[in-house]
Amino acid sequence: MLGDTPNMPEKLKLMMKKQGYHFVGKHSAAKLCRYTISSLKNSTTCYKNQFYGIRSWRCLQSAPTLGCDLACVFCWRIIPEEVGVKWNELNFTEWDNPSDIADGLIEAQKKMLTGYKGNDKVDKKRLEEANDPAHVTFSLTGEPLFYPKMSELIEEFHKRKMSTFLVTNGTLPEALKKLKTLPTQLYVSVQAPNKEVYEKVTRPKIPHAWENFLEFLDVFSKLNTRRVFRLTLIKGLNLVDAKGYAELIKRGNPDYVEVKGFVFVGGSRNQSRGLSYSLMPNKEEIINFAKEIAEASGYVFTDYHEPSNVALLSRNEETASMRLIHFEK
Repeated sequence: MLGDTPNMPEKLKLMMKKQGYHFVGKHSAAKLCRYTISSLKNSTTCYKNQFYGIRSWRCLQSAPTLGCDLACVFCWRIIPEEVGVKWNELNFTEWDNPSDIADGLIEAQKKMLTGYKGNDKVDKKRLEEANDPAHVTFSLTGEPLFYPKMSELIEEFHKRKMSTFLVTNGTLPEALKKLKTLPTQLYVSVQAPNKEVYEKVTRPKIPHAWENFLEFLDVFSKLNTRRVFRLTLIKGLNLVDAKGYAELIKRGNPDYVEVKGFVFVGGSRNQSRGLSYSLMPNKEEIINFAKEIAEASGYVFTDYHEPSNVALLSRNEETASMRLIHFEK
């Protein structure tokens, strides 16, 4: 079910296709992750492989919706307003069926992999396995919880014996409450230690985003699945106040915390956002700040993935020892 995204302005659609997006149905998309490509060549695998055992070449990077209610300054995606496109990306009512989306995303992955069959650098066994994906991330773009049948979509992938990672920005606590089926691992993006910094970093398109986020953490803390905080840190902006992040960790009670350095790529290079290469934290800065958070929260520094510049904290030693996923087919 490769798509035509009828509600998306043509200019934006063409820009996203140029960036490697493959549209599925009316509102979904897939894109090959660079770590999927490099792992096919027996090169670098992503942090999910190192931290959680996910085989990068069998991972499907996807989005069930293309709209987002935040405009984070570090986001690598295209923000319509910044490229002169007027599009109410949050105003959507015609939703595709979950089974059609799942089939379409897998079909898109296979189509994207076709060009690697003749590449001599590609591991043929891994390429064969990549065409039968074992893991899906709802993390490509947009806010996945906008899709009203997210539970059913997760179920569709679980029926296919695939593990699921869902990454949300934490602005939709009511949607989280309605999830009857939870992903294998649930992420929430934690972009700031307090409201003032949060509004500078996320530039919300909706009112009460910070208050929604705090309510989201309260719901998140009680869910019976693996739960992760993801921090994306920018020097001079939100790489501050480790104790503030620690308080949010205590409130949300995640199993794991990923402390990642901002990367100056894609949309983050738009001059209107005011960012630069110099604001990217280095390895030492990320590791040191992660250890500060660990000390303030009682969490345990567990691992570091250098290619992604991301450190992993675990709630305790037992949680650290249980981090590998055993859900893949």
